[in-house]
Amino acid sequence: MANKHTNDARRVNSRLEAAALHEIVPGVHAWVQPDGTWWVNNAGAVTGDDGTVVIDTCATEERTRRFLTALATATGDAPIRAAVNTHQHGDHTYGNSLLPEQAVIVGHESVRAAVLADFVIDGCPPFWSPVPEWGAVSRRPPALVFRSELTLYSGGRRIDLLYPGHAAHTAGDVVAWLPEERVLFTGDLLFHGLTPLIVMGSAEGALRSLDWLAGFGAEHIVPGHGPLARGADLPGILADHERYYRFVLDTARAGMDRGLSPLDAARHVDLRDFEGWADPERLVLNLHRVYADAAGAEVDLPSAFTDAVAWNRGPFPTSV
Repeated sequence: MANKHTNDARRVNSRLEAAALHEIVPGVHAWVQPDGTWWVNNAGAVTGDDGTVVIDTCATEERTRRFLTALATATGDAPIRAAVNTHQHGDHTYGNSLLPEQAVIVGHESVRAAVLADFVIDGCPPFWSPVPEWGAVSRRPPALVFRSELTLYSGGRRIDLLYPGHAAHTAGDVVAWLPEERVLFTGDLLFHGLTPLIVMGSAEGALRSLDWLAGFGAEHIVPGHGPLARGADLPGILADHERYYRFVLDTARAGMDRGLSPLDAARHVDLRDFEGWADPERLVLNLHRVYADAAGAEVDLPSAFTDAVAWNRGPFPTSV
């Protein structure tokens, strides 16, 4: 047993050390954390003459401090003036509390209430193994909120924060778009190379967001999870998302027609078309979303996660 714990710790440490800060264009950075799965996200920063605007933080104290230390080194310790949360989930928001007090946190109007209501930060349910250790983080919601769009400036750099107009990954997803540099931080509207998650959003809305993302004409894309991408890669990434969302919708409709539960519907389909994508158990969660929407109800999250664990035959693996 001791050897197993030692090996698990080594795997976690190797993944922590694999995280890296990439300069996309001068002064614009992306923090990429392999393997980009549960609780392991990407973040970023835009630095201008008067300081830095951070785009998302990380799930744990250790991961966030690694990000902030690398950023300070790359920017000559430029002060952090503001931070944007692309949505409410803890892998993108828990590290807010480690930012300087004077940094204003910005997000969609729905994100503030969601962060304040998040109970997972107090003690993670045993749906993951190992159960994440958050460290010294606490709730720090956006203090500046907006409904549809907001423009920030980092020195002379323009950062447009834009809401697609509907739920997708969550109710309050926003992108950070740098029109001059053609850099797009998508948050979790894009999962590059792994299974998307829409249990707290909308399958139909996620589908609609794809054309919206294509419309930016981005040359550099920072997804919420997975490797960085270039503009030439985007059509293929969007096509993969479209195939998956349509698969979820088709599976849900067939399951409802047959009177199957979301768990049984997931057990009756073949995921071969998405072979190699991490976190396939998210299918069960996503089906719960579609079933709930069809019934005009809200998702029962504990039941959805319990079903996903049953489909997975155990807790979901994580490395935090």
